[in-house]
Amino acid sequence: MKCAIMPFVGYELVEHTADLGIRVWADDIKGLFEEAARALFDIITDLTKVEAHLKREIVIRGSSREELMVAWLNELLYLHEVELLLFCDFSIAEIDEGTVTGVANGEEFDEARHSVKTEVKAVTYHQLEIKEHGERWQTQVIVDI
Repeated sequence: MKCAIMPFVGYELVEHTADLGIRVWADDIKGLFEEAARALFDIITDLTKVEAHLKREIVIRGSSREELMVAWLNELLYLHEVELLLFCDFSIAEIDEGTVTGVANGEEFDEARHSVKTEVKAVTYHQLEIKEHGERWQTQVIVDI
């Protein structure tokens, strides 16, 4: 099954000397985590070629929203690297100050259909921020490439 190709609520690349930054925005905090994950995998691969054949339920714990964001994205990156999974659709069921519970849908990497555009090594805390900006939420995340 194809992933629903939804227009991004929003993300843009941010210039950074040695790494790659993304600035993401959404209407609410759940959407911010979903869009950050989608932006991460859009950097990694062509999302239009990823199908939703499997799902992974993910529970992350942390002491702040920033810590939760890094843990959420690094867990998805870990599943990509260790289990060779590509994700294209994300849904956050619950988020509070100490926990994120969500689902990532995607499939196993298939060399015949997928390519890696950018190899991401890790999501960092460098210049990380999550804030409400007007009526929207925004985050900036720097990834080590």
